[in-house]
Amino acid sequence: MFYNDKAPVTDTNIPSHLEQMLDILVQEENERESGETGPCMEYLLHHKILETLYTLGKADCPPGMKQQVLAFYTKLLGRIRQPLLPHINVHRPVQKLIRLCGEVLATPTENEEIQFLCIVCAKLKQDPYLVNFFLESKLKAMALQGSASVITEDMIKDQESVTTDTGQPGQPKETPGASGAEHMEKEDELSQQAEELSFGLDELNVATSPESSTACPNQDYNLVNSLLNLTKSPDGRIAVKACEGLMLLVSLPEPAAAKCLTQSTCLCELLTDRLATLYKALPQSLDPLDIETVEAINWGLDSYSHKEDASAFPGKRALISFLSWFDYCDQLIKEAQKTTAVAMAKAVRERFFIDVMEPQLMQTSEIGILTSTALLHRIVRQVTSDVLLQELVYFILGEQREPETLTDINRHPLRHRLIEHCDHISDEISIMTLRMFEHLLQKPNEHILYNLVLRNLEERNYMEYKPPCQEDKDVVENGQIAGAVDLEEDPLFTDLSPDNTLSAQEWLSASPPVSPEHPKNDGKTEVHKIVNSFLCLVPDEAKSSYHVEGTGYDTYLRDAHRQFRDYCVICLRWEWPGSPRSLEKCNLEASFFEGHFLKVLFERMGRILDQPYDVNLQVTSVLSKLSLFPHPHIHEYLLDPYVNLASGCKSLFSVIVRVVGDLMVRIQRIPDFTPKLLLVRKRLLGLEPEGPIIDHMTLLEGVIVLEEFCKELAAIAFVKYHTSATP
Repeated sequence: MFYNDKAPVTDTNIPSHLEQMLDILVQEENERESGETGPCMEYLLHHKILETLYTLGKADCPPGMKQQVLAFYTKLLGRIRQPLLPHINVHRPVQKLIRLCGEVLATPTENEEIQFLCIVCAKLKQDPYLVNFFLESKLKAMALQGSASVITEDMIKDQESVTTDTGQPGQPKETPGASGAEHMEKEDELSQQAEELSFGLDELNVATSPESSTACPNQDYNLVNSLLNLTKSPDGRIAVKACEGLMLLVSLPEPAAAKCLTQSTCLCELLTDRLATLYKALPQSLDPLDIETVEAINWGLDSYSHKEDASAFPGKRALISFLSWFDYCDQLIKEAQKTTAVAMAKAVRERFFIDVMEPQLMQTSEIGILTSTALLHRIVRQVTSDVLLQELVYFILGEQREPETLTDINRHPLRHRLIEHCDHISDEISIMTLRMFEHLLQKPNEHILYNLVLRNLEERNYMEYKPPCQEDKDVVENGQIAGAVDLEEDPLFTDLSPDNTLSAQEWLSASPPVSPEHPKNDGKTEVHKIVNSFLCLVPDEAKSSYHVEGTGYDTYLRDAHRQFRDYCVICLRWEWPGSPRSLEKCNLEASFFEGHFLKVLFERMGRILDQPYDVNLQVTSVLSKLSLFPHPHIHEYLLDPYVNLASGCKSLFSVIVRVVGDLMVRIQRIPDFTPKLLLVRKRLLGLEPEGPIIDHMTLLEGVIVLEEFCKELAAIAFVKYHTSATP
């Protein structure tokens, strides 16, 4: 039977014949025991009907045939339960048909193409070893070079086990009780359908010779290449389906597939090039608040309509597109096989973070700095993949782990610039950069805290160590280090009278229900002395919280308990020591430098009385987050006022002491200081309406932040001590 090759395929009976063939094969499988190949399926495989269909589809003759062939392959793979892909007369034409997909975008067959590719991906996800059949050209090329590392004996045996020497599947078993006449009837019917489909191939002038199985290097993994092409489709639904297919493929555990994916396809280039393109399409200036608050981004849901958005802003469409694609890259790397994930993450670092983002972060334009830092902050918040996070951390901080010195703080230029931006002349830039570091510190990556702080505290050379001797019996029962100054004798702390302090028992009763206090025989300063030291830092005349209900330390205790528990979970796998390193093993002679990050934070903390309220809130927020980490050296350096500091060293407590000394002098020059302070606090809490401008507003707000920060540090110290004391 012959057809007019100019007439569309829908005007012929080919579609109905294909449906009948499929129905016959499905019915046959349903009537047989699981795993058995019936005569109709045997006929389909033995007579290479799928090869014939591929040839017709490639020629698209009659017009529309490619669409029909794609749909037939999709339904066949989807509806037949027995594994078909291991058969050479299935996976070979499937591989050839894959190459036809994504060749041209926005074609009428795009929907069928993506459906076909996705069903192949789903089959590979079910049986990952099957992916080796789709790396055939690469395997043969390597075999010619004598590469035994990729082609294993098991792989060869697997292929031989599913095909005979002639490339045909083994003969099926006869099903007991099945009528031979029925089989012959169905086989004849299938044969008739197939013969009509293979009409006049010679008349169509279509070459039927097998295609060369050796493709050029970037086409070895044709399934990936076709999906990559379809991710560029103008039809968003097609692009999302292609992304889903890639998500399945990158997660396959087969090492050969992972190697081919990263070395012989353009996957890494596509991810990074599109990230770069979308980033460069963003406006030069975006409101940081818009970047921070734009709705949660899901890569598969990119149906933004500017007309329907009441909160639209210039560049929102571009911002959502960029963040959606970054989310896709993040999820792809998160799901990927390990070597694939590492390769993709390194590509993102080199081709996007360094090549595209770094010049923007290093620029001198304040508007540009603010926008690029806000985008970096959003990326830090959004990233969830551990592998991509590692590359992001190395990009921001560098890979150095040895102690810092003042002369080499510029060793990693971006790290140096970002830390300097924490003390920028622009308050907006300072706040945004501090917020970025605050969120970075909360990420589950050990290198972050080590690079910023811990590497400089390892030797504990911030302490002046006096070896214990007979004359040094001032190591009191509370474990205070020999030679440490008693704060109760310090002229700055004349308020430390019994009436103004809390006893250890009062602190224990004020905290959530806990076990009895740990006995003090481990050399640590008693917790109630530490707590009272922080609580009594600010003199009474500079305190205002006790005049306002609901501003006591108990709120900080509850928050500290919750936050410290969360931090302990993050740090659990880092295997930090439970106690400080022995001083005998430390190099106390080495000069101490707290590191660039703490240096800038301490400098900002020292100016708390002269900085805007919002800046002070952010500086103290970062310092409190650092104090929460359950590392003994951080606790000792940031939270123990009784540490005997080496000459020229400063700690968080010593910085606050200097601020309080300055405050006590300045208080004397401000008339009605306490009433003004109380009024400012009530205004900040919304308890008083805004009124006339008050003199010394910056200083008064700074005092309020200082008082609250000291209460927060006291609560953190108490919670950390109590948690470590609980068995």
